[in-house]
Amino acid sequence: MNSHDHAREPDKHDAKKSDHDEHDHESCDHSSSNPWETRSLIASGVLVGIGLIVHWTKALPALGTEAIFTAAMLTGGWLLLPKAWRAILRFRPDINLLVVIAAIGASIVGEWAEAATVVFLFGVAEWLEGWADRRAQRAVEALLEIAPKTATVKRDGQFKDVPVEEVRVGDTVAVKSGMNIPLDGEVLTGESAVNQAPITGESVPVDKKKGDTVFAGTVNGDGSLEIRVTKVAGDTTMARIIRLVKEAQEQKAPTQRFVDVFARYYTPAVTVVALLIFLVPPLFLGGDWSQWLYRACVLLIIACPCALVISTPVSIVAGMAALAKRGVLVKGGAHLESIAKLKALAVDKTGTITEGKPQVQGVEIIGSMAEPEILKIAAAVDVHSSHPLAKAIVEHVKGRGVDFPRAENYQASSGRGAEGVVEGHAYFVGNHRFTHELGVCSEDIERRLAAIESKGQSVIVVGHRPHGDCKGEVLGIIAVGDTVRPNAAEAIRALHAAGIESVVMLSGDNQRTADSIAKQVGIDEARGDLLPEDKVTAVKTLREKHGSVGMVGDGVNDAPAMASATIGIAMGGAGTDAAIETADVTLMTDDLGKIAETVRLGRRTLGIIRFNIGFALALKALFLFLTLIGHASLWLAIMADTGATLLVVANSLRLLRSSK
Repeated sequence: MNSHDHAREPDKHDAKKSDHDEHDHESCDHSSSNPWETRSLIASGVLVGIGLIVHWTKALPALGTEAIFTAAMLTGGWLLLPKAWRAILRFRPDINLLVVIAAIGASIVGEWAEAATVVFLFGVAEWLEGWADRRAQRAVEALLEIAPKTATVKRDGQFKDVPVEEVRVGDTVAVKSGMNIPLDGEVLTGESAVNQAPITGESVPVDKKKGDTVFAGTVNGDGSLEIRVTKVAGDTTMARIIRLVKEAQEQKAPTQRFVDVFARYYTPAVTVVALLIFLVPPLFLGGDWSQWLYRACVLLIIACPCALVISTPVSIVAGMAALAKRGVLVKGGAHLESIAKLKALAVDKTGTITEGKPQVQGVEIIGSMAEPEILKIAAAVDVHSSHPLAKAIVEHVKGRGVDFPRAENYQASSGRGAEGVVEGHAYFVGNHRFTHELGVCSEDIERRLAAIESKGQSVIVVGHRPHGDCKGEVLGIIAVGDTVRPNAAEAIRALHAAGIESVVMLSGDNQRTADSIAKQVGIDEARGDLLPEDKVTAVKTLREKHGSVGMVGDGVNDAPAMASATIGIAMGGAGTDAAIETADVTLMTDDLGKIAETVRLGRRTLGIIRFNIGFALALKALFLFLTLIGHASLWLAIMADTGATLLVVANSLRLLRSSK
């Protein structure tokens, strides 16, 4: 009933992989799921809990408590030891070696609870990262479920079902009403409204006729189509979407965390300094061997990086838990840190800024007939149709409490509208094109239709159908459009207030519709008529300009752009599986306002992490100085290290009380 007529052949897209810096995956490999790792982590957590209870209640002698904490460390950290050993052999200290040193150092001075807690919390952080990576791998699987596995191909004058991989360019494929289109192609015969939302994200189906382009994975409407295949299975728009997601995810190599980089230099430096403190004064300055050995031990205890190691994972876990309470799922600590650095946000239109469901926006009366009568006629005809615009009109009329009959002699004209007899009179309900074909359009009607279409809305013309001596006339115009989410404008204002410099809307709908919606909600820029690969290009352009960019979407067509962005954010309630799996953040309640809240809490989390790291390093620097001048004792070093760890944990847990 409405035609955007902007579908086009996608440009050739040659995905290019960027060069990667060499990255050591051995220390942080999450590509496969290890059930024993999960079970070990659970067992370690249980043992840590039991150990703390026993430690506080003195229910067992010290040896028994130490045994429990030792079991907790071994259970939760058995995967760390091989990685730490490899780091030593390669002379490349990493986070795994740092955690092992922290645990051993705390154990040597009798801080068994601290040692076990460090190992367990680090294990939790690593498990979360691994879980996020495994979820990301399922994105491609979700995409593959959309396109049909077989196609009805014309061979030797007969139509046969064959696997899509065997279909060649130039073959003729038949697509029945309600079926998914198996391959990209050009319509040879038939007319139908095709739901292109999986590819372009358009809010309403697009009318297709001979010569128009159709895409694999889109859904045929009421009509029957015969299509000439223009791309084989491996080169369709859907296949390119899958490749784009894969490539973007491969290019998003994990950034080395600060603590990991720091450990590479910190661990050997501390060891060398402690050795020098032990050897230089006695050998060259006549110092007492026992005194400087004691000071070297104090230095090693001060250098024990417990607070430093815990500073990041505890803050991340607390921040993720706080967001989970608010219905925001963040798939890993690295993503939470990235959220805090966002400078720009790209958002899809349909299903994100708008509800993604056509609704009647208004009725314009042309003649003398009252609005309820116009709606009654439209509903009487459209009740026969399954077209989304027809359904929107029928639902609206029912909601108004207007009773209507079922039209007789119903006839549908694909791509134009429908007609029928209501209470003995012949009426039509159709689009702008249908009014011209029936000869009932006028300059006044043209102006009215243009005014409605300029708002990005679809027009449904209701009128008498010309027949016999009746010339026909237009009775009214019904405007149907996608509805902006109630909190969209407020959410955009909140994003700007949270420090997002630019919000850009990327849509498969026409530019006029995109501009209209963007103006309503206060979006900085709108780009329409975009295919999935165009959205990827737009996101890459934004990244070049702003550095850190988020992409919000809900459909398969948004998945590549979400994967290409620094952070992909999915609307979880209405979003497709592919979008949710590809995303780094999922809004489970489809509340756009949660994005600004997530940005604010992400920035607070990053601030706390930076403070914790700075505090831990400053405290260690202070006690290092006191050790060198002989004013630090072993017990004071232990107390400082334990106190720093407790303060870091307490500061991180404040995130759980973060207000909305």
